[in-house]
Formats: sequence, structure tokens, C-alpha cells
Amino acid sequence: MTTIQEEIFRCVLSGDLEAVRECLGHETETEESQEDLDLFGKKDEAGRNAMLAACMLGRSSIIPELLTNGAQVNEQTVRGYSSLHLAACWGHLETVRTLLDLGADTQAKTFRGETPVDLARKYSNTDCADCLILAEAKRDLMSYVACVKDMSSDPERSLTKEEKNICTRACSTTSDWIQSVKNPTVSDFIAQREDMEETLQPVLSKLSAQSAELPVNAAGKL
Repeated sequence: MTTIQEEIFRCVLSGDLEAVRECLGHETETEESQEDLDLFGKKDEAGRNAMLAACMLGRSSIIPELLTNGAQVNEQTVRGYSSLHLAACWGHLETVRTLLDLGADTQAKTFRGETPVDLARKYSNTDCADCLILAEAKRDLMSYVACVKDMSSDPERSLTKEEKNICTRACSTTSDWIQSVKNPTVSDFIAQREDMEETLQPVLSKLSAQSAELPVNAAGKL
């Protein structure tokens, strides 16, 4: 008798979105709760469950359905391959974009220490590599903004009201840019970081003197 896990896995392999929805919808209507049953417990010989298989095959439309029903976007095989690794490795650009929008970790590593962008480059999937590099640039800028926000609100930093306002305005301006910019490039994110650093230079110098720990950019400067 075919189990629900096997049926979900089969539907994912065939790319049948409606069948996947039907399986998942039927399961949520049964008395047995999903907390008691791992819907994605079925794995192939390489240790890939339905979510990982969907990403390897580029089943972009199925992925949100699986996540809504308990799949994990950053789950990895025993050898460290994540959903983003598999999508990048097999050159599925739309799937890579979907996973990034859903919060996939760009820094996950395989047992060889390879990130998703490493695999995209390794297999000459240039579009996927470029997409991942851009996502990392965006993440780095967002992390920098968050770091400045945290430190400017830290009472132990002894910043003046005006210095805090400078930080708040710089963070707000950069955050607004991130939310509104259309088709940015890696260079755009780097330029925004540099503009923000220039604006904050007096405050950063004061924080550095207080042994503040700021993230460093690719060039290695504050």
C-alpha cells in the first residue's frame, strides 16, 4: 500500500502541482495531525526528500506548497546539500529565485565546504551564480544596516542624540532604497554601502574608538 509520503514524493517527481495539492489537502483533513506524521519522510537513495527533489528538478510552483505544509527551506542531506545547492547545481534559475524569496540560506555548505554559488560556478550555471552573488550583496547591505541600528540604540555606546539621528536617517534611507530599487546590480549595493559609510564616518570613528565591532565589506574596510 502506498503511503502518503510516497504519494507526495511521486507527485513531486512528476511535477503534478494539482496532485500535490490534493495529497496535502487530503492529509490536513484527516484525523492524524501533521505534527505526528512527517509528510516529507520519504527519501531517495541520495537522501533527498520531496522538497529537495522538487528543487533539484526545478519544480518552482510546487515549492511554496511544500513549505506551507511543513517542509523546511534550508533542510540539507547528510552530505550537506540544501535546496538552494541543488537548484543552483542543476541550473534552475527560477527555482533559485523562488528559494531566495522564501529565505533560503546562501551560505549553507556541503561536506566539501561548497556554497550554492560555488556549485553554480562549478557547473557553469552563470545565471544562477549571478543571481546568488546579487542576493549575497543585498544580504550583506541589510546586515550592515541592522548592525548600525543595533549599535546606535545601544546605551553603552554613549552616542549623542544627533549622532543617533544621523544613524537612524542613514539606515532609513538605505532600507528605503533596498525596498524600492528596481533591477539593482552588485555595484549598486556596494555603492550604497560606501555612501552609508561616508555619511556615518564621524559616528563610526567614535564607535571604533569605543572598540565597536562593525561588519567589514569585501574590501576589508569599515
